[in-house]
Amino acid sequence: MDEVMTVADAASLGGGNRALYGSPPSQNSLPHNLPIFSAFLAFALAQFLKVFTNWYKEKRWDSKRMISSGGMPSSHSATVTALAVAIGLEEGVGAPAFAIAVVLACVVMYDASGVRLHAGRQAELLNQIVCEFPPEHPLSTARPLRELLGHTPIQVAAGGVLGCVVAYLMRSTS
Repeated sequence: MDEVMTVADAASLGGGNRALYGSPPSQNSLPHNLPIFSAFLAFALAQFLKVFTNWYKEKRWDSKRMISSGGMPSSHSATVTALAVAIGLEEGVGAPAFAIAVVLACVVMYDASGVRLHAGRQAELLNQIVCEFPPEHPLSTARPLRELLGHTPIQVAAGGVLGCVVAYLMRSTS
């Protein structure tokens, strides 16, 4: 008769539940997922820091910066970098999930400092052109386009550094 291995049998072999379910057993109802928590924390910190970097640059407080795109540091870069680093720390840099996260991070950071940055610059020029229209022109009352969409390479790099730091600190505290 064929034998079936149960979860208890696997745990007694030293594999624990991790080999079967991909995560260690948890005592609370919220599973601990280092990569997702690192990514969300890095995003939140980056958005929070934008208020202070905006104050440093423009000498005025603007709480709307916490919910807007663009600015220093890049929350997109912080998020995907924290995700990739946390996966690398938890599963190793040879894991397929790490490779996927690194490629995703590269695409997001390239997009933030390339496509979205230039789209914001085009929006700025279009807004200037529309402002020069005579009042009777049908587009003279058009709502301005959002100009702060992308990031400079320095803002992207700062977000990347923030993501690395968050993932490393989350790993060392867990």
